[in-house]
Amino acid sequence: MGRLHLPAVDELTADQRKVYDEVISGPRGRLVGPLRAVIHSPELATRWSRLGEFLRYSTLLPAKLNELAIIVVGRHWNSQLEFYIHAEAAKVAGLDAACIEAIRLGQAPVFAEDEEQEIYDYARLLLQAGTVPDAVHAAVVERWGPRGAVELTGVIGYYTMVSMTLNAHGIPLPDGASPPLPRLQDGPTCLPASTRPDEASSRD
Repeated sequence: MGRLHLPAVDELTADQRKVYDEVISGPRGRLVGPLRAVIHSPELATRWSRLGEFLRYSTLLPAKLNELAIIVVGRHWNSQLEFYIHAEAAKVAGLDAACIEAIRLGQAPVFAEDEEQEIYDYARLLLQAGTVPDAVHAAVVERWGPRGAVELTGVIGYYTMVSMTLNAHGIPLPDGASPPLPRLQDGPTCLPASTRPDEASSRD
């Protein structure tokens, strides 16, 4: 049960309707997730929507890596709706289903590609410690440049705001959908370090 009234289209004020029309004409195509609550503040919703469109669809990072960072955020903050939406998006973008499932269960994902491991490590460590070690930061800058590192950090920060909004206001899952995230610990979920296939096989 949501904690805020989520207005239907015919309930929107003129200012809210401007936000709605802009959102549905953009890449999202519909008003979903946190914007259903944030539309109570039309100016915030307008700025939020434009920032979110950039960080989801227009960063330097390939969609697979962007969505990987987002599901790490969703799992860390135990945000059911965020993980539900972006786990599917990550799968469509080409992220291995076994990696998605490991993150969902709070287990160590096994990444075949260095770039995936680098994004995962950057996201989980930034969420857990509020910063990242020099070597982790340097790996992202070396591969994606300063712009990539800045945009990745922006994605992690933005989707933290998304997660908190979804959680605080109880934005519901779609009708009939089951919560994807099991409760693993009190508070945020601290994900373990990832592994590579050769490391995983050496432990078998």
